[in-house]
Amino acid sequence: MPVKSSKPKPIPKAKPVRKSPVRKKKTSKKSTWWRWPLAGLILIILSPLYYGYVLKFFSATWRWVADIGEPANYRTYQSFGIRIPVKYKIHGIDVSYAQGKINWQQVAAMEEDSVRIKFAFIKATEGLLTVDPYFKRNWREAAKVGIVCGAYHFFRPAKDGAWQARFFLQNVKPESGDLPTVVDIEVLDGVSPQKMRKELQAYVKKMEAVTGVKPIIYTSISFYKDYLDGHFDGYPLWIAHYYQSELKLTEDTNWWFWQHSDKATINGIGHVVDFNAFKGDSLQLQKMLVR
Repeated sequence: MPVKSSKPKPIPKAKPVRKSPVRKKKTSKKSTWWRWPLAGLILIILSPLYYGYVLKFFSATWRWVADIGEPANYRTYQSFGIRIPVKYKIHGIDVSYAQGKINWQQVAAMEEDSVRIKFAFIKATEGLLTVDPYFKRNWREAAKVGIVCGAYHFFRPAKDGAWQARFFLQNVKPESGDLPTVVDIEVLDGVSPQKMRKELQAYVKKMEAVTGVKPIIYTSISFYKDYLDGHFDGYPLWIAHYYQSELKLTEDTNWWFWQHSDKATINGIGHVVDFNAFKGDSLQLQKMLVR
């Protein structure tokens, strides 16, 4: 029988335990595409242009509401502060010392929905002695910015008509490209209608003889109907008739200019201004100008 060894048996080495690799948790990447449109929207909202569009929208909406029931061809123009008959394409103003010093560059630059100032009638004289203190400046500066101009005389029926024409021509020299001269008759000054018409006839005949162009007669619609209708039909008319969608005269009336408002606000002018429309198109306006 073999003898057992007293030596202890060797302890088997433990196998190394393999550590399973630590897996990193996957972070879910959320979609961020919406951040860019949001940032753009915030920039738009904070932009002054955004408020401009919003104000324009609400302004247009309010104007539409305010115009309900009004004629479609007579709407409000916010820039000018008045209602304007829209079927006319050529617009203008008339000015005198009452408007003070005018910045004609701003006048010419003003525009809303294709409405802009293309012509101006400028007061030159009155009666036999009065010259408008702003006439020379207005006459010079308006022409510089491309506005077609015409000069007007405020007629005094109690004074000699022919002498008033001479006085006007001492201060105004109509040139090619100007609008015809205007005689403004709107008061009787205490004389009879017959006396007024006699002196007015003397005035227009003198002006036509010297300039070769028939002057335009300016008057209110009531004065025309009361005193002038049927007496000066051969002369072009400029009629004042305010706050109406149409000039209420017969179709055969020889009117070409319509003063439809006396409350317009114009850039460059510190006081309200008369606003006018020309009945014809640009070719008809050109034909009317002094040659």
